[in-house]
Amino acid sequence: MMLLESLFYLTVREKYGKINKRRKKTAKTERKVKNMEDKNQFKPYIPASKITPELTVTSIIMGILLAVIFGAANAYLGLRVGMTVSASIPAAVIAMGVIRVIMRKNSILESNLVQTIGSAGESLAAGAIFTLPALFLWANDDIMSKPGILEITLIALIGGLLGVFFMVPLRNALIVREHGVLPYPEGQACAEVLLAGEEGGSNASTVFAGMGFAAFFKFIIDGFKLVPGEVSISGTASTYPGAIGTQIYPAVMSVGYICGPRISSYMFAGGVLSWLVLIPIIVIFGSQLILYPGTDTIGAIFAQSGASGIWGSYVRYIGAGALAAGGIISLIKSLPIIVRTFRDAVKSMGKGIGGSGLRTDKDISMTFILIAILVLTLAVWLVPAIPVSLVGAIIVVIFGFFFATVSSRMVGLVGSSNNPVSGMAIATLLIATLILKLLGDAGASGMQAAIAIGSIICIVSAIAGDTSQDLKTGYLLGSTPKKQQIGEIIGVIASALAIGATLYLLDGAWGFGSEELAAPQATLMKMVIEGIMQGNLPWGLILIGVCIAVVVEIVGIPVLPFAIGVYLPVQLNACIMVGGLVRLCFDRMKESERKKGIINNGILFCSGMIAGEGLVGILLAILAVFNISGVLDLSGMLNVPGWVLDIGSIVVFGLVILSLLKFSLWKKDKAPKEK
Repeated sequence: MMLLESLFYLTVREKYGKINKRRKKTAKTERKVKNMEDKNQFKPYIPASKITPELTVTSIIMGILLAVIFGAANAYLGLRVGMTVSASIPAAVIAMGVIRVIMRKNSILESNLVQTIGSAGESLAAGAIFTLPALFLWANDDIMSKPGILEITLIALIGGLLGVFFMVPLRNALIVREHGVLPYPEGQACAEVLLAGEEGGSNASTVFAGMGFAAFFKFIIDGFKLVPGEVSISGTASTYPGAIGTQIYPAVMSVGYICGPRISSYMFAGGVLSWLVLIPIIVIFGSQLILYPGTDTIGAIFAQSGASGIWGSYVRYIGAGALAAGGIISLIKSLPIIVRTFRDAVKSMGKGIGGSGLRTDKDISMTFILIAILVLTLAVWLVPAIPVSLVGAIIVVIFGFFFATVSSRMVGLVGSSNNPVSGMAIATLLIATLILKLLGDAGASGMQAAIAIGSIICIVSAIAGDTSQDLKTGYLLGSTPKKQQIGEIIGVIASALAIGATLYLLDGAWGFGSEELAAPQATLMKMVIEGIMQGNLPWGLILIGVCIAVVVEIVGIPVLPFAIGVYLPVQLNACIMVGGLVRLCFDRMKESERKKGIINNGILFCSGMIAGEGLVGILLAILAVFNISGVLDLSGMLNVPGWVLDIGSIVVFGLVILSLLKFSLWKKDKAPKEK
């Protein structure tokens, strides 16, 4: 009897066990479906089942043009002020305005591909100008010959392509699975701009107006030279040997408006410390001293060149030390996020690479990605134009993938503007330079190899961050990821082909490290490599800058903007501060839809002014290289006192500010059309 009961029990348990297993399996499947629905509870604007134009001839041509334009403009801006701005939103607005309003096409995904291709130019330019001008600076010091355009192009191209390819496997992990966790602020903002299709023409006109006004003012200041580009007041050695003033350039003021009052104030504070504290202290206490790297007494340098001479001989090294320390501090502070980011991203990478088969879940083939990464790695090692050994190529791949992963997640958390690309580049340079020196490559070839490795890593980080923001925009709108990734590749190729000629033009016209093109990050990278390889830097001045950065960090001020302010001329920082003050007035308005519209219109107008001035700067550089810029110069016809010219500069600057107010505060937006 007990045996029968046991058999019955086992039979029933087996039967119901199978039923329970089926139920659990069904429940698991239902949960999986529900999770997928929850994950995609934000339905994309264009459903996966709907096919609309995306990667078309129109989007490719427009995207390439914008990539080259914004890449050149941001190269000029970054070399001038040490900062670049995102091109995604102005590119999206221009695309929407042209495609929707002028071409009468209602294709939001096509507009998205335009901004995807176009924004790659700005990111690649940012990575290139932070490092590659160091090669030109060494050529000026007769340490090595200038880099060839082929070398620059290949370094930029390989860095850009690796940035895209490293990001592709991370898309599912960071964009899809982390939807709702990682906000990707620029990506969401760009999606909102593209979704505001009814206002696309009006917004595009604001960008174009900014370009036109900036071009007009740039020609007045630097083309016809009717007024000086800077107004400044200086003291004397016997009274107070400091200096203060402002530049009057539209793009510089626009940087302040876009960055906002906080960042602008930090930069201005750094400039005040340099020009109203450090320079006077150096002159007052050391006028009779000859201090390395100066070749004359401090008093003689001040008598000959004023505060600018003291800044060039001494204070810029203090600023470089503060910049290097700021980059390393930012990286150290980010280490917990970096480690967690890399671990989580790699862990979740393999959980859904295959995708669901939907149009909105298709990436470039992983087989193609792996082969492409292998080919690019071998190219870094074997192509003669790239001065990198096998060890350097291995460093590129390891650090490239690590920092691409970090960059892609960090821009999702804190936005592209807070991505510590400079810190990553400095860390890479330190390690690469030390390894090369230990291997016995401590001469010019080692320095050249170190900057090439740092350049590729810097470009990888910048492009990976840009790609992730663009893929977030596409995820919200319903774009095909594979087509966006192809668009990024097209943008990288176009920008890489243009960046070499752009750098040669700017260097030929004004020279890197000059007042016109300070190239702060590239100068810093040069100093870091020289300090390790040759040990001939004024370490006392650099350590002063390091200590200043540490003190600033202790009191809770963001180090990098403050350090950039210490490094750059105070006149430039003051112009940025003016833009920040205009933005502060708008920020303090009462909350309303009008306030949001005013601020956004200002950002679009300022983005246009940056692009417009950058393009005219490139045009003037071409004229300078061919020695025909003097045809436009009317300054010789103005036989007036200097104070009259200064008043003219102030009037022009006032007109620049009024133009911003006209297209932001005083702009009357058209009412949306009734449907």
